[in-house]
Amino acid sequence: MSRSLIVNLFRALFALVIVATLIGLVTLWPRDGRVQPPPELVRPQTVRAEILGIAAAACPVPGQRDCRRIAVELREGPDAGKRAELTVIEPADRLDLDVGDQLRLAENRLPPEAVLAGVKVERYSLADFERRLPLLWLALAFGALVVALGRWQGLRALVGLGASLGIVVGFVAPAILDGRSPPGVALVGALAIMLVTLVVTHGLGAKTLAASLGTAAALVLTLGLGSAFIGIAHLTGFSSEEAIFLRTAAGDISISGLLLAGMVIGALGVLDDLTVSQSSTVLALRRANPALGFTALFRSAVAVGHDHIAATVNTLVLAYAGASLPVLLIFSLGDTSFGDALNSEAVASEVVATLVGSIGLIAAVPLTTALAAALATRLDPAALRDDHGHVH
Repeated sequence: MSRSLIVNLFRALFALVIVATLIGLVTLWPRDGRVQPPPELVRPQTVRAEILGIAAAACPVPGQRDCRRIAVELREGPDAGKRAELTVIEPADRLDLDVGDQLRLAENRLPPEAVLAGVKVERYSLADFERRLPLLWLALAFGALVVALGRWQGLRALVGLGASLGIVVGFVAPAILDGRSPPGVALVGALAIMLVTLVVTHGLGAKTLAASLGTAAALVLTLGLGSAFIGIAHLTGFSSEEAIFLRTAAGDISISGLLLAGMVIGALGVLDDLTVSQSSTVLALRRANPALGFTALFRSAVAVGHDHIAATVNTLVLAYAGASLPVLLIFSLGDTSFGDALNSEAVASEVVATLVGSIGLIAAVPLTTALAAALATRLDPAALRDDHGHVH
């Protein structure tokens, strides 16, 4: 096949991925209506408050082990600037409360002096600590470090990260809550994230073309394998309290489909890194030695990919192992055998997700390398520079 025909084929496939993604976004885009959970499941809005004082107090409910009375000044809401008092019932691990701490308080929507089970209901109750400011500082430190080390490339990576979060929050979550198919939404959302982040971060060049096609193929493979083994292993997705709560609040959602959607989204981040690295390796080898043909490029780049596979698979395995660590500890505490623990849905779900994602990663290496090598050998070495905007 001629050089121009191969390059045009790559362009056509890339355009096909874009068109399919756009059609998916239009088809699956959530309607204006929002899912209305049962009133008893709606969490109240919270307001920020600062602790002014703390004192020991008698617990209003008999049998409670430890209680404290705290005085606060409200910083938000209709009572901003006013003071209030509330009783905090300590959990098993004593709360680390100090004067000056920022809290989130929930306003109880009950008449004044209301009594439940013989206990007077206070106007405000402790909802959580205020964590927004430390999260903001951590995010700013992360962004500053990325820009300081990555410069323009780092800034573009942050823009891509923001776009990824926007797609997840603005499309994936609302579409699933709207009753759309979770696997379909996840695949379309993952493709949209891939296209936006790769184009924004790396431009529209040979690297992006090869990495995009390799990532798209690996995502489809991950989706297919995940769907098959969720059925074969009889995984329902009801292995967490969150899944049970979600089914109660929004009964139309397929929890097993949500499990599959999580596998697709979870694999995407590592896939992007892997496919871009393989594409970059092929293009760098071709620039360094334009005489290298397809076979030589493929073999050299795959040799580099072997190390990358080991590192990324280990990363994926440890990520899922960390997520399931509390479950593993519970099984250890109950002296459950390894076979029974592995057979439980909580652990089996993580195992399937890990292995399915790892197979997708492994398959992406030779596939992306072959695509990048086929494209690189049909282009002039000058068109393979990182700063080259598009493929001629």
